[in-house]
Amino acid sequence: MKETNMKLFEQLESEVRSYVRSFPTVFTKATGSKMWDEKGTEFIDFFSGAGALNYGHNDPKMKAKLVDYILSDGITHSLDKATTAKAQFLEAFNETILKPRNLDYKVMFPGPTGTNTVESALKLARKVTGRTDIISFTNGFHGMTIGSLSVTGNSFKRKGAGIPLHNVVTMPYDSFVSNNLDTLEYLERFLEDRGSGVAIPAAMILETVQGEGGINAASYEWLQRIESICKRWGILLIIDDVQAGIGRTGTFFSFEKAGITPDIVCLSKSIGGMGLPLALTLIRPDLDIWAPGEHNGTFRGNNHAFITATVALSYWEDPKFEQTIAAKSKKTKDFLEKIVMDYPEIKGHFRGRGLMVGICSEVEGLAAKVAAEAFERGLIMETSGPEDEVFKLFPALTIDDATLEKGFTILEESVKAVVGQKEAVTN
Repeated sequence: MKETNMKLFEQLESEVRSYVRSFPTVFTKATGSKMWDEKGTEFIDFFSGAGALNYGHNDPKMKAKLVDYILSDGITHSLDKATTAKAQFLEAFNETILKPRNLDYKVMFPGPTGTNTVESALKLARKVTGRTDIISFTNGFHGMTIGSLSVTGNSFKRKGAGIPLHNVVTMPYDSFVSNNLDTLEYLERFLEDRGSGVAIPAAMILETVQGEGGINAASYEWLQRIESICKRWGILLIIDDVQAGIGRTGTFFSFEKAGITPDIVCLSKSIGGMGLPLALTLIRPDLDIWAPGEHNGTFRGNNHAFITATVALSYWEDPKFEQTIAAKSKKTKDFLEKIVMDYPEIKGHFRGRGLMVGICSEVEGLAAKVAAEAFERGLIMETSGPEDEVFKLFPALTIDDATLEKGFTILEESVKAVVGQKEAVTN
């Protein structure tokens, strides 16, 4: 088969493309935690579609169910009409996820992406409370449409809006300034003092572990205090679990171990099971005051994604699944902490929770160099943080131990090579 010329993408695709620059090859096949390009080169995937492939590529059970559904002329497009695929998913989600966790939410299907669920959450919070402002947090990332950008901290992405972004107040995330500064004492003072210039907001929105913002994990105590503040002031708490949810941090919802119950939860990415577009907005029942059609979208409720998402939920029927995530998470954390100790030249610090982890390096440009070196050696991973200072690991939750450890070996070789390059330049 004729190989694709990479110049095709330069000539025909917009300059906005990004991942193709980091991973400059033409991929043709993927299964589990491995990908192959047109040349037959094998890559281990520690990227997982930026968290959209928590169950790996082309899960056999999901794929088989989807193929059967398509071949049986199952409904593809239906807007929000009732379908058997939607009914099966709703029932499975309620029985497998919500009831065992004593959570009571109505399920809303906005457009099928992360920014769609965030937009719907912000709109509903303002509608319910009659207030306009939202409190977001430093280094938060919530999407690329105007409302989502307004609650996003990254200045580069915010600038892309092209217009002023209003009605949002940014407060410091946990440990944003230092481990010694109580950021919530600071936040509460703004709410209490009528001279602060901060009105009582409709909602607070946050990620329990900030993905694009640098793999910053809020402590459980901080999250509990956030919930308490919201209850005290009648503020709705929105948890953006688009990237940190669906097991990425160890439990289905990232907030479970904190013992909090958000008013609204945003889900997308891996909720679709195998990378098919799907988003949910989970709403406390008394907040569900939408008028029919008040928020809609042509592709809300993707039937093909309902099929694969329902199969994906079967993983969570067995408590052992969480145990395997915990074991892989410990192994990954131990490995990264050893890298930090064994290579002091990188001036690294471990960050994250579960399988949403990485190393933050104080050496300018080092994280990007490690990710680039890893790609050359057959490992796909990316960087995050406002200065791309973190190289992060997002292996599939289902990755086997042998592939995980092979990825570790490649990553350590990459760190060693970059440190060696640095020493060569210094000498």
